[in-house]
Amino acid sequence: MARRTDKSSGIIRSIDWWTVGIYLALLALGWMSVCGASYTYGDTDILSFSSRSGMQIVWIGTSIALGFVLLMIDDRFYETYSYVFYFLLVLLVFLTIFNPHTIKGSRSWLVLGPLRLQPAEFAKFTTALAVAKFMSAYDFNIHHWKDFALAVGIVLLPVACIIGQNETGSALVYFSFFLMFYREGMTGSILFAAVAMIIYFVVGVKFEELLLWDTPTSVGKFVVLLLIQVFSSALVYMYCRDKKRGRILLGGCLGITLLFLFFSEYVIHFDITWVQIGLTIFMIGYLVYQSLSSRIRNFLYIALFALGSMVFFYSADYVLNNVMKPHQRVRINVLLGLDEDLAGAGYNVHQSEIAIGSGGLKGKGFLNGTQTKLKFVPEQDTDFIFCTVGEEEGFLGSAGVLLLFLALILRLIYLAERQPFKFGRIYGYCVLSIFLFHVFINVGMVLGLTPVIGIPLPFFSYGGSSLWGFTFLLFIFLRIDAARNLVRT
Repeated sequence: MARRTDKSSGIIRSIDWWTVGIYLALLALGWMSVCGASYTYGDTDILSFSSRSGMQIVWIGTSIALGFVLLMIDDRFYETYSYVFYFLLVLLVFLTIFNPHTIKGSRSWLVLGPLRLQPAEFAKFTTALAVAKFMSAYDFNIHHWKDFALAVGIVLLPVACIIGQNETGSALVYFSFFLMFYREGMTGSILFAAVAMIIYFVVGVKFEELLLWDTPTSVGKFVVLLLIQVFSSALVYMYCRDKKRGRILLGGCLGITLLFLFFSEYVIHFDITWVQIGLTIFMIGYLVYQSLSSRIRNFLYIALFALGSMVFFYSADYVLNNVMKPHQRVRINVLLGLDEDLAGAGYNVHQSEIAIGSGGLKGKGFLNGTQTKLKFVPEQDTDFIFCTVGEEEGFLGSAGVLLLFLALILRLIYLAERQPFKFGRIYGYCVLSIFLFHVFINVGMVLGLTPVIGIPLPFFSYGGSSLWGFTFLLFIFLRIDAARNLVRT
């Protein structure tokens, strides 16, 4: 049973209307962008249901109605049935793998007559609810590896199903949940390890063919192995609080590497990465010995980090050159600037950059874009919708849209932090992590800064599944937040 405190008010007055206002503003700007992206010269009826701009009005109207319904449901309903929603959606996503309809090489869509739905978009909010319920349990402790592993398993189960649909981009979105894990106490070393792996991959691939001075040493491999040694020494310095050993490890590795580098340059030319591999293996053995002798587990964890870094780097190099398909390697090379391929893998991004650049400071005006009207940009009303904003609204309009998204993210942080219960806070951080990932990757993808993985821009990209999915995410949280003044008895 629940009673309201003196400070509480009716559900309508308790809703955070600032967030609702941002939501409606983004919907309006999103419709203008879809209209601009799908409009062709000579069209007289942009509101016709036979046009994408007309259908987007239907999706927007149903999303607003859906949001209203979600606000009217008791907030405890979402927590009580979170596991039920989760398993039903995971089952649906799994069954979609065997669906006979293939759209653009993916089996992620359910085709029901004229209606097409993508269950993976709805699995985001059910996963957020399930992991929030699990982590808000009284006996949950994120520092216990079994509890943390189960929480991660809840997130990774739909990921496995979505990858089975050949929808890698949507699967990557779920890794944004690790931002929530970090907020709830996950050690920052896990995020650090993830960032380090990205650095290893980018540096190793980009500079693999470049040789160091006059030696047969690959600059990519040399720098990556040196980074593994530097990072491991820094971790000893910080996490083991052993400044002396951290300095000895770092100084020893750098000194020996520099010595053999000069030897290779001026005496006998050889691949110095073999020396670095030996140094790294010696460092790993030394750290394991220190862990056993001092019984300090952090030494062992750092040894595992160094070992995992080496295994990841060489396995990633093998996968890139021997497992990935040619078109996938081309995409990575284009992203890293190794190939241009303006007529192939880099075509979408190149045309998108042209469209955005042509908008200038103030843009060409609503429905006046040329790159988008002449259909130079593929997927310009879905994955590459932001290029329409840049062309028609210019730098000022693009900055305004990004500021609106920033306001939404900051507002979600504020709402999550004021939740009186863990369930609401964890769910809130799941929501903002998903939004942040979508905005960062989609805008970066359009600007050529992040990989082209095909995920929508919230409230802008055309389609009902993504719009409804984001509405579910946001308005369930707004309903939970509106009940923050309830005292449960």
